Amino acid sequence: MEVEFHPEASAEFMAASAYYEAEVPGLGDAFVNELERVVALIRQHPFIGSQVDETFRRVVLARFPFSVFYFISPKGSRVLIVAVAHQRRKPGYWRHRIAQ
Repeated sequence: MEVEFHPEASAEFMAASAYYEAEVPGLGDAFVNELERVVALIRQHPFIGSQVDETFRRVVLARFPFSVFYFISPKGSRVLIVAVAHQRRKPGYWRHRIAQ
């Protein structure tokens, strides 16, 4: 299955990776590896994430306080990752991204 990142989700991912790398060398790479693991899992099993509502699903990263929110296209041919969200951010701040 094809997996795409919304541009804002991609920016969140890059910012978090840079932050962790600045804090502890190598931790940014660990964050990238964990996100890649979760994306591969979603690609293989798109319905693995817990249902947030009728549109979105969520997978929580291990070791890092982030969740990946995603949308499965109506035809089931692709997944759009709409947010790589820190768990302390305002819930649902990313919901408008599906219309873009």
